[in-house]
Amino acid sequence: MKIVRNIILAILIICICIAGYIGYQGYDMSKKALKETSIEEKIEEIKSKDNYTTLEEMPQMYKEAVIAAEDHRFYNHGAIDIRSIGRAIVANIKRKKLVEGGSTITQQLAKNTYFTQEKRFTRKVAEVFVAYKYEEKCEKDEILELYLNTSYFGDGCYSVKEASLNYFDKDPINMTEYECIMLAGIPNAPSVYAPTKNPKLAAQRARQVINKMVECKYLSKEEADKIIQENQSNI
Repeated sequence: MKIVRNIILAILIICICIAGYIGYQGYDMSKKALKETSIEEKIEEIKSKDNYTTLEEMPQMYKEAVIAAEDHRFYNHGAIDIRSIGRAIVANIKRKKLVEGGSTITQQLAKNTYFTQEKRFTRKVAEVFVAYKYEEKCEKDEILELYLNTSYFGDGCYSVKEASLNYFDKDPINMTEYECIMLAGIPNAPSVYAPTKNPKLAAQRARQVINKMVECKYLSKEEADKIIQENQSNI
């Protein structure tokens, strides 16, 4: 029995040491990234782009679809969402690999603006530290706005305006309800859900977003059914 306890203790100590090492490496990575380009400089850089689009220039339906699809508790938590992280840990353990990150919109903004898309634990930790910096410097609406102007939508589009012009030949504010919903679903997996590449999968993803919007009470069941019915040929 004593041997078993010692083995468990040894394993626990090893896990703590590994976690501490990864935490330090992540902090160091974030520190170097922020030293190279501060949050203020990064924000100024993003907003100086010609295709930058403010939240006021986006349909309400689009903003709600993004929140429902990406981070439905966005306005109720800080840089990280403990609930989402818990769900992601369970999923990763079941799959025995890093398949989910439980990332908030703020974390995704940090990843988009400072790090690569590679799924590494060290990068995930660094992303958290930078996310806290964004939350410290910006209001939630500004974080959402910055995120939508730095996300990748496939087809070489790195902002909501580029994507809406590319896929629908119109500015974001003129998107239909269904176009808003479809566009909101693309960043989850741009190479898979880009409508120019996989229209059927893009439509399936749009249906998932509609269901999430109903679940989050952004749409009633009747409103969702109407959107689906009016776009039956697409869905």
